[in-house]
Amino acid sequence: MGTLATDYYQVRHDLSDKGIIFSFVGYVSEAALVALGDALRKKMAVQETDANTAKRVFSVFVEQVQNIIRYSAERLDETDADTRLSSGVVTVGAEDGRFFVVCGNTIRREGLESLRTRLDQIAGLDKQELKALYKEKLREPPEAESEGATVGLIEIARRASEPIEFDFTGIDDEYAFFCLKTYI
Repeated sequence: MGTLATDYYQVRHDLSDKGIIFSFVGYVSEAALVALGDALRKKMAVQETDANTAKRVFSVFVEQVQNIIRYSAERLDETDADTRLSSGVVTVGAEDGRFFVVCGNTIRREGLESLRTRLDQIAGLDKQELKALYKEKLREPPEAESEGATVGLIEIARRASEPIEFDFTGIDDEYAFFCLKTYI
């Protein structure tokens, strides 16, 4: 027989081995975010997840999917934020008694170093410093082309139980793949 079922069962098994309880890969929009978020909430309710933990996981999930929608270099419609379709991957899992949310998407290399600098700064701050930076960024005018990225990244870090993890890998001369992991 063919390998179709075997191949996809292996993908499912590999994700399960990594603790993944929820995963989405592909193009996502604001409307899809609402549907995915609803599915995640229901999954966590069935698992009887602590309400505060579930709320933090959901909040980080929403912020990370919004980052994919706003900043992925793989877009089908760049004109209207409500109908924009952007490609990426988001997973929610459990590891060592805690949840994690991982997102990834393609970015343009020209923005990689400024993103790395912001993430290094955020990852190095404690909870009080994150709170102060968050308030400071809310008072400042938005950065050009940012759509609130720095505030969203700070919000993710504030909800995390430990410093955010991030990584980049080159795709070609123009693009890289960005990945962000948050433990809750």
